[in-house]
Amino acid sequence: MNDNHKSRFSKNKSILPYFFISLAFLVISMLLILNVTRSLGVAKKSYDTTISLTSQQIEPQDQISNSRHNAITRAVAMASPTVVGINVTSVKTYYRRSPVFNDPFFRQFFGDEAFQKKVQSLGSGFIVSADGYIITNQHVVENALEIIVTREGGRQYVAEKIGEDVTSDVALLKIDGNGLPYARLGNSDDVIIGEWVIALGNPFGLFDISTKPTVTVGVISAVDQDFGRRVDRIFEDMIQTDAAINGGNSGGPLVNGLGEVIGMNAWIISGSETMSASIGLGFAIPINRVRRIFKDLMNYGRVDRSFWTGIHYDVVTPNIARYLGLKTTRGAIVSETDKNSPAEKAGMEVGDVIVAINGRDINNFNDITTIIDNLDLKAGDVLEFRIYRPRRFLNIRVKLAPLQDKYNGKG
Repeated sequence: MNDNHKSRFSKNKSILPYFFISLAFLVISMLLILNVTRSLGVAKKSYDTTISLTSQQIEPQDQISNSRHNAITRAVAMASPTVVGINVTSVKTYYRRSPVFNDPFFRQFFGDEAFQKKVQSLGSGFIVSADGYIITNQHVVENALEIIVTREGGRQYVAEKIGEDVTSDVALLKIDGNGLPYARLGNSDDVIIGEWVIALGNPFGLFDISTKPTVTVGVISAVDQDFGRRVDRIFEDMIQTDAAINGGNSGGPLVNGLGEVIGMNAWIISGSETMSASIGLGFAIPINRVRRIFKDLMNYGRVDRSFWTGIHYDVVTPNIARYLGLKTTRGAIVSETDKNSPAEKAGMEVGDVIVAINGRDINNFNDITTIIDNLDLKAGDVLEFRIYRPRRFLNIRVKLAPLQDKYNGKG
């Protein structure tokens, strides 16, 4: 190898370390750049994901917020302005036994000492016309000296009692006003067992604290609940609900999911003789029945329940049963029908045996009086008689006529 060749080889050998160092630096730089780029991409993806998650979180919140407004809240908003609290000052009679005449012998001559006392009570009601007519329970305003009505917002009015009906437990009040919000009355014959309902009112006087009605929610538990006559009142076709009804709720509306009044809260079974608290057994008077009473109270201040059927009946004896081919003496036999009476016009005949009235069996002669006494009837109503006429059964509908028709030449 000559000197020139050795010289070039020595120079190349001295450059190689620098070349490898530069190459390593270049590779490291590229790796660093690639890593930074990848990190930025991950960060961007994470940022985009965060934005996406945030938007996804916001959307369900909006959905939840919107879902809070449902048929019940809309019905409450519609009905609440029509509900009123009622505070009553009334007079009640109490009896006090004198210790002097505690002996039964003297008490039969002198009796117990009676005295009267003013008492405060409360209830609920609802406005049914823009000019201030209000419906409530009769027992809420019975013997009232003063009736104070409180509307939503706290405004108070002195109410006038227009009329009342003990039998149906319905009363009509009037306050001064124009353009007042009033309740939409529904159809209680269209009530569905299991549908949601809302009871609004003034339980325990809470209306006076918040100046607005309180709300409880439940379902229709049953319909057509008949309890017959209870002292002076008749409770028939009642709507049963598990929406809480407490003391002070009486007279308030029972509202369906459309905001329509389908009943008036009347009474409860509490399971206690000393406490009037809800155990889920509340009963409301069907609004169709209330509407019917309302018209009479508006026009006359009372309900005339005198009516005429023109039916005369007697006991089915064993001999009569045998003659008619009956196997039992159940029922009552028609002995006479008055001329031009509702019964005669309906086609009832002497010798017909009444076996049921409005679907209720007649077991003996006295059942007719008991059944009719336990029905809230007045002129214009219809009684459906199930009768036996030799060899066949018939249904005869008798429309009750005003009692005066019997004496004014119409009968």
